[in-house]
Amino acid sequence: MAPLMREVIGDVLRRARTSQGRTLREVSDSARVSLGYLSEVERGRKEPSSELLNAICDALEVPLSAVLTGAGERMATEESAAYGAPVAGSSGPTIDASTKVVIPPVASLAVA
Repeated sequence: MAPLMREVIGDVLRRARTSQGRTLREVSDSARVSLGYLSEVERGRKEPSSELLNAICDALEVPLSAVLTGAGERMATEESAAYGAPVAGSSGPTIDASTKVVIPPVASLAVA
């Protein structure tokens, strides 16, 4: 089974923090998030709101987009390994640009 998104995001945040040599306390103080809550986020036990995730990223001086991109790439890799599906950008089924899709008109359900 593939990991939950909150687990992967937490791991990406932890790696960013430890690569900077910073402690949980330093980052939690800077982000104005409790140390316990930040620890739970990093362990994938809590799913932060977008505001808290942004505050943590600001405290780490890491763009939110980099955290989400990193998490998305890891999810794609792990899902590929778990389900045998190709990772985006790898060889696998593609959509031919010349394929036409016909969408039928919507029938009105209104009764006069």
